[in-house]
Order: sequence, then C-alpha cells, then structure tokens
Amino acid sequence: MTSKRPSTRVNEHFFIIGAQRSGTTYLYSLLDSHPEIEMARPLRPEPKFFLDDSRFDQGVVVYERAHFRQKPGARLLGEKSTSYMEHEKAARRIAAIFPAAKIIALLRDPVERAISNYYFSVENGLETLNMDQAFRREAERATQATTASVSPFAYLARGRYADYLEVYERFFPREQLIILLTEQFTGSLEAYRSLCERLGVSNDYVPPELHSRFNETGLPHAVPSPNLAKYLYDYYEPANMRLAARYDLDLRCWPSFAPAGE
Repeated sequence: MTSKRPSTRVNEHFFIIGAQRSGTTYLYSLLDSHPEIEMARPLRPEPKFFLDDSRFDQGVVVYERAHFRQKPGARLLGEKSTSYMEHEKAARRIAAIFPAAKIIALLRDPVERAISNYYFSVENGLETLNMDQAFRREAERATQATTASVSPFAYLARGRYADYLEVYERFFPREQLIILLTEQFTGSLEAYRSLCERLGVSNDYVPPELHSRFNETGLPHAVPSPNLAKYLYDYYEPANMRLAARYDLDLRCWPSFAPAGE
C-alpha cells in the first residue's frame, strides 16, 4: 500500500465540506484564483477521495497526483467535496492524514438551502413530488437505496448543521473549524480577507469573482405556502438555536432564525 503520510510539497491542506446548495462553488472559485492556493480538480464531479475506499487505500501521493497540478507559487491545497459534511468516515480519514487541516463549512439559511436542494433534484430528474410532499415525506424517503454518496431526498436533515459539525469536532480542534454564513460572506471583501487570514495566506489579493452570484438552479423557485413555511421554521428553530449557541454565531441574517413578524 502506498504511504498515507502527509506530503511535504505544501505546508497545509484545507477542505470545504459543505453545505450543499450554499455557495460552495462560488467559494471554490474565490480561493482557486488566489496565487497561494490550489484547489483540487475536477470541480464536477467533486473528488470525494476520502469516501472512496479503493482510492483512499492508494494513499496521499495518488491523491495529490490525481487532483492537483502543482500550481506555481501555491503552498496551500484545498478540496471541495460537499458530501464530506454528512460522513463521519470522511472526517476520520482526513484527520488521520492531515490532522492540521482547516475544515471550512459554508452555511446558508437552512430553509433557503432546502428549497434550492429540492429544485436541484427536480432539475436533475431525481424528484417527482411537489415541494410540500417532498419535505413532509422526507423521513420515509431518506433511507431509500441510492448510488449517490448522500441521499438526494434529505432536504431538511441536511440543514441541521450542528449535527454534522459536532462529528467533525470529534476529530479536529475547534480552532481548525471555520464556519462561514453564506449571507454574510457572499460579496464581502472583509469576510474574504478574514478567511485568508484564517488560512494563513495573503489577504491583499482581491478575486475578480468576489461580486459574482453563486451558482443556483435554472428553475424559478416557488415561495412555500404559509403553512409549509411555518412547518419549516418550526422544524429548524431548535437546530438553529443549538447551532448559534454552540458556535457563537449571529444568525439574524437567516429569515428562518427570525421569521418576519416574530
């Protein structure tokens, strides 16, 4: 078996673990354009190296050769695989090989994220139910067999962010976990520069993609009915409160944290 010891070619690694439909492709593009950072290829499909048993067993040398091009001047390698957030195995394996890695989680209002995830599934031919049915029947469908790395129907559970972050805390110290809020990060030079500082790279570079819109589906998004909206707000209230308290986050930029009229 090829050695899994960390490479000496660069100083550090970081991983964008999610969340899906939260602007991670936008974040990838910002970081990939930084002169000191090289992001793993391909962008689509995502590498998911640490979920693939056969590739993982080949070791870190194969990982770097397969996904990085030795970008001149780069001293920090990053990977975006948003399925990692939902897999304890990914956290354990990353920690075993890169214990000093930074773990980045970009989190979007979970109601908006769930709606975007639903339309992504519709657009890709995975979903035939209407939004109300899909959300209310999630529990019975999330366990359906699939060849995907994560269930395409876990729209609501995927937004219970603290559940997943707490798993990563079992393998990484809190100071290596970087939590960003999509609504605060997108288009913010200050937030981008703060992230660069956390990653240990120069914050002088301003990416041309900073003010571009992050990737969304091509379908128009219907507004949930008042009844469904209340169902979603009630569903996420305890999860959002736990997330805010545990990670000292100000979530008032999320409508689901402070619904209009409350």
